[in-house]
Amino acid sequence: MSNLDFIETCVVGAGVVGLAIARQLSTDGHQVMVLESGAKFGEGVSSRNSEVIHAGIYYAEDSLKARLCVRGKSLLYEYCASRGIAHRAIGKLIVATSVAEEPELEQIERKAKANGVCDLRYLSGRHLKAVEPNVYATMALMSPSTGIVDSHGLMTAFLADLEAQGGGLACHAHVKQIRRMPNGFTILTLIEGEPYALNCKHIVNAAGLGAQKVAAGIEGFEKSLIPALYLCRGNYFLLQGENPFHHLIYPVPDSTGAGLGIHATIDIGGQVKFGPDVEYIDTENYDLPEKKLLSHYQAIRRYLPQLRDGRLIPGYSGIRPKLQGPGDEPADFIIQSQDTHQISGLINLFGIESPGLTSCLAIAETVSGALK
Repeated sequence: MSNLDFIETCVVGAGVVGLAIARQLSTDGHQVMVLESGAKFGEGVSSRNSEVIHAGIYYAEDSLKARLCVRGKSLLYEYCASRGIAHRAIGKLIVATSVAEEPELEQIERKAKANGVCDLRYLSGRHLKAVEPNVYATMALMSPSTGIVDSHGLMTAFLADLEAQGGGLACHAHVKQIRRMPNGFTILTLIEGEPYALNCKHIVNAAGLGAQKVAAGIEGFEKSLIPALYLCRGNYFLLQGENPFHHLIYPVPDSTGAGLGIHATIDIGGQVKFGPDVEYIDTENYDLPEKKLLSHYQAIRRYLPQLRDGRLIPGYSGIRPKLQGPGDEPADFIIQSQDTHQISGLINLFGIESPGLTSCLAIAETVSGALK
């Protein structure tokens, strides 16, 4: 086994959150190495989502999701503008497709205001037709600060910033065990099949779907502090032909709190995609079940009734690292520091699902503060 030289800070996971953290810590003056088990950065949760910049509307008041989303949104728009990353504040319409759903919009507006999001406005069915003539709804809420972003371009910029400040990325790097040492940690890894021992002072576990497994491999770590992981697959279908929308279109959210309903998003290239749905699974599997096509048509036709058979084609699926199971109350992000586990220099991130992309720079600020 080769023994690598000392690296001040190791970040496990090169998704958008891990890279944002690595960039921030290198800006703070840390010597940073990112360890990624995949062949390249951003192959997991970060590459299989809706690429939406969320406003901070839906989350429980004073939760990490609410606070970090609202803060992260501002940071993300500013960063993308400064670095020339493709993005657009396209706006979102949350639509009630019946009078019975309209009170849900009022609840959403109240929650948004509690989170400091005060720019929502109501549109009647008649006014909605003026801005979205193809959408059916009796009432809608407009969120003008919701946007879209090129997530791959964002991660590429984060990595470039990291490397410009002397940091690095090691791919095909599998963390097998983390040993606690008097002045830090020794990370036992396999890098492209070769065993290495990497010594460091700080570890940030931003491994996404693998975060619980990484934490379980930390010598002496209290297992009761590792939350259960629930794999929740979301399936996306793409729209063939002309784009009928000018904004993102979201239905009233799922009453279970597990998802935001099958919504219509538009990526930077103009492709319309519908999803994700909510499907709890036992093992990591990205197959897109053909049987999901019918349920997507049914859900979409509530707000786009003229959608014809044959216009949807399979897109992709993504898996959310949820901390709540079917029927449970929505769970918040978990960002564990020494205050929780009493281990100096260790940060664990669990359950970083949506709005993780929007929150990434605010999460990075939080981790930076915890390591000072």
